Amino acid sequence: MQVEFFHDVICSFCFPMSYRMRKVAEKYPRLEIKHRSFALGWEKEQFIQMFGSHEAVKPGVMSHWEHANQNDDEHRFNIEGMKEEDFLFPTSKNGLIAAKAAGRVAGEAGYWDVFDGIQDALFVQNKDISQQTVLEEVVEKTTVDTAAWRNQYEDPATEQAVLEDLQRVQSYGIQGAPALVIEQKYLISGAQPQEIIEKTIEEIAEKEGFQLQGLQSLGNAGEACRFEDGQWICD
Repeated sequence: MQVEFFHDVICSFCFPMSYRMRKVAEKYPRLEIKHRSFALGWEKEQFIQMFGSHEAVKPGVMSHWEHANQNDDEHRFNIEGMKEEDFLFPTSKNGLIAAKAAGRVAGEAGYWDVFDGIQDALFVQNKDISQQTVLEEVVEKTTVDTAAWRNQYEDPATEQAVLEDLQRVQSYGIQGAPALVIEQKYLISGAQPQEIIEKTIEEIAEKEGFQLQGLQSLGNAGEACRFEDGQWICD
């Protein structure tokens, strides 16, 4: 059963969601998890439209970090450390291209490792993930071949692959990240608790005839919607 996981490297609620999705993937190894790009701020122009200036982004997102840290099962965010840093808040572009490049080299597992590493670099280590040197440091800590990754990172086709993900976001009508799209017709939105994610996946699997571990009849599991006639229908 395919699960498309839409997330952004600068998305604070994607940090705890990725942590939970790794546990979900371990519990249900027959899930095919495909990582998709979602850009909260592709380039600084989007930040200026949302916040008035690039300089205003960091103060504006710190409250989001506080809420995300409460949502995070491990409360890993280094909020005070980020407040002390003087670099402008990074845009989505370079980090998303870096993760996609890792995926082109080492598949979905490589994408996920680099994606999580980039998020850790931002939210815990408070590094400027818009810088290629920082992104390379992340890749070097994974099993992804750094030289091959660098070639993919600099290849225009990798950025085009990210843009195709963003077009997919629009075609699905997804309004925010994180988001899961299951079998291209069911949506789980937001950083839901792990038990809600699991119950919803099991409910969908039962409805669609997929076999998962611990399959049972579960009733209404939360914010799950189905995609019909170009729109999401939520029961």
